[in-house]
Parts: sequence; C-alpha cells; structure tokens
Amino acid sequence: MINPAKIEEIAKQISSNMPQGVKNLADTFESKTKQAIQNKLAEMDFVSREEFDIQSKVLIRTREKLAELEAKVADIEAKLDSDKHAE
Repeated sequence: MINPAKIEEIAKQISSNMPQGVKNLADTFESKTKQAIQNKLAEMDFVSREEFDIQSKVLIRTREKLAELEAKVADIEAKLDSDKHAE
C-alpha cells in the first residue's frame, strides 16, 4: 500500500528543489485551477453531505408515514366494502 506521508515528503522535496519561477508558476496554476473548479462546482448546485443526510432521513420518515396512511386507507376501504355488502 502507498504511504501518503511518504508521498507528501517526496512532494515537499521536489517542491523545495524547484527554481522560484517554476514554483510561482505552479502556485498560480494551482490557485487558478482551484478557483475554476470551485466556480464550476458552485454552478452545479451540489448539496453538502449534511444536507443530503438530513433529506435522506426526511424521505425515510415520509415513506414510513405514507405506508401508515396507505394501511389506514386500506382499512377504511375494507370497512366501507364490508358495510356495502351488508346492506
């Protein structure tokens, strides 16, 4: 398995040995890339994990309530049907 700490150490060594101009170019590229990605992600209307989890719980509760209501409606329909046949 790849050790992330070792990769980070190698990256720091490479970075420290680069000429300053290349470092500046890399920093500029990184910041511009991050900015572009953040802008695109903001446009895509993503939700946070927390909001997703909250909405999942709401959906589960809604499904449970729907199942309860469907059972109640089935009981009422059965009672109405039995009253209809009794007449």
